[in-house]
Amino acid sequence: MDQGGAATRNGGSGSGSVGVQIQQSRRLPDFLQSVNLKYVKLGYHYLISNLLTLCFIPLIAVISIEGSQMNLDDLRQLWLHLKYNLVSIIICSAILVFGLTVYIMTRPRPVYLVDYSCYRAPDHLKAPYGRFMEHSRLTGDFDESSLEFQRKILERSGLGEETYVPKAMHNIPPTPSMAAARDEAEEVMFGALDILFRNTNVNPKDIGILVVNCSLFNPTPSLSAMIVNKYKLRGNIRSFNLGGMGCSAGVIAVDLAKDLLQVHRNTYAVVVSTENITQNWYFGNKKSMLIPNCLFRVGGSAVLLSNKSKDRRRAKYKLIHVVRTHRGADDKAFRCVYQEQDDAGKTGVSLSKDLMAIAGGALKTNITTLGPLVLPISEQLLFFTTLLVKKLFNASVKPYIPDFKLAFDHFCIHAGGRAVIDELEKNLQLLPVHVEASRMTLHRFGNTSSSSIWYELAYIEAKGRMRKRNRVWQIAFGSGFKCNSAVWEALRNVKPSGNGPWEDCIDNYPVKIST
Repeated sequence: MDQGGAATRNGGSGSGSVGVQIQQSRRLPDFLQSVNLKYVKLGYHYLISNLLTLCFIPLIAVISIEGSQMNLDDLRQLWLHLKYNLVSIIICSAILVFGLTVYIMTRPRPVYLVDYSCYRAPDHLKAPYGRFMEHSRLTGDFDESSLEFQRKILERSGLGEETYVPKAMHNIPPTPSMAAARDEAEEVMFGALDILFRNTNVNPKDIGILVVNCSLFNPTPSLSAMIVNKYKLRGNIRSFNLGGMGCSAGVIAVDLAKDLLQVHRNTYAVVVSTENITQNWYFGNKKSMLIPNCLFRVGGSAVLLSNKSKDRRRAKYKLIHVVRTHRGADDKAFRCVYQEQDDAGKTGVSLSKDLMAIAGGALKTNITTLGPLVLPISEQLLFFTTLLVKKLFNASVKPYIPDFKLAFDHFCIHAGGRAVIDELEKNLQLLPVHVEASRMTLHRFGNTSSSSIWYELAYIEAKGRMRKRNRVWQIAFGSGFKCNSAVWEALRNVKPSGNGPWEDCIDNYPVKIST
């Protein structure tokens, strides 16, 4: 090692350069930089994942050889043996039939995602940077320091020039009334539902379950009641309205609908995810409460789920897993996203400086639960081996980070902000293409809260990347603090549905986002 260092330091002379070449020729290749390493890892993955099959090959070979050597007399003896043990055969057959019946009756019913839709606001509601800052200035509610803070947040946010804010925020002064908030909710929810019913040809009367989630706007009658009234849904519908559950409530709503579909046979469930900005804009000067103004934008989604076996033929996806993590027992996690009043009595949502660390902890807990459900055996063995070595022998050993790219083909990371996407890309060791849908959704639509993961899935479909049997991981974070995951499997090569949010602009993406 000392000689190598000396040779490097003397690299200015001819003899020094020769020394460098000699030393380098004796070194092993840097496997971490070798592109062929991925094939070694892939081979290991296939070997371990198919280990059971490989173990059965010798057994199958032995049975085949023995069977090929049997003659008619051997077969006759086998028949006589079975003939004189008829009672045993009947008992074994009965047990087998009973076991299969119990299994079929008690196994979870598959839940299919027939189709979904995302709302896209009209062009006159767009809020480019310049207009956003000018309106903020004209309201007279923000001092110069707050205006400069908002400008910097916008520049670093990853949002583009075509995101939308509600009509009430375009007025000068803004008019955040209850009526305006209802108008925003109706435009978003009904807009998404109209597209969904039109694309699926489902009669609203056939909907048996309705789950609506909106964190900050919960009027009376509820948002779910507004939908029942608009579409004249049947009187015995199971309707639910989830409030205050943050940006991860879309996955929670899907989980609730899934559980209900296990109980109620042969029915449809609709999940509507949205957020309301009109009555939740912050008009104060507390920095931590100004960030949501700069990130949150108008958006919503409607998802049609079914447990009908006949819908498998036309459905896009099958729900594989839902994993939910709640860190609300920890005080810091509980208060990291907190709706409150500032010193001037103005209401807003405050974001803690510990938000990223808390989100990381919640994600770690979530993937620890999700990993054994989705990761190949090869990754699980590596993970648990390093964990045991760290616990029992050497605490300085870094834990092995499983390669989730072996379990999933696509990633829909909640477009909560640029920092969230950056951190997950780094910590999960993802490639730029894996976070492209999240970055482009944030750029085009902003943070649309719980519906953002559906805009991201629509982006992947619009790019023509969703193939049969591809698996998608939807990851969402929310107040409380929660981290929730949903795993879907494509049942066919999925094409985008009509009137999709990317229909007229997908060719413009991906775009380069300035740092």
